[in-house]
Amino acid sequence: MGRGVGAQGRGSLGDGPAQWCGAAFIDAEDIAAVAAHALTAPTPPNTDWILTGPQALSYDAVAAVLTEVTGRPVRHRSVSVEEMRARHARVMPPEFATVLADVDRRIADGAEDRTTDAVARLTGRPPRSFTTYAEDNSDALTTS
Repeated sequence: MGRGVGAQGRGSLGDGPAQWCGAAFIDAEDIAAVAAHALTAPTPPNTDWILTGPQALSYDAVAAVLTEVTGRPVRHRSVSVEEMRARHARVMPPEFATVLADVDRRIADGAEDRTTDAVARLTGRPPRSFTTYAEDNSDALTTS
């Protein structure tokens, strides 16, 4: 769930595509629990699992959660995919910048706007919500 979370102390979640849909942010603890299950199960799963958090959230929704939890205003500023590519290209090869901008475009078009029950099926408990993650890490989130 850490993508972009480090910037909120300055009041900005980060920039992203203007028509951004949702993505089901997943806690690293949930990923670790699934990995532990897969590595210790009597029969290996032998399949690919799509791991997600319990709710697909837009960056605006994430900013609202961070604002509520930290007591500091946090916002997401929408930018075009072209602007994202140009920003990426300032710090990485243009080809990779284009790939990352295309990922943002696909997310904006809804490619990650889904949830799965994989964490619950494999661990026996639901995945942690972004709100729970933020509340549990509020001290780190409010450190400037």
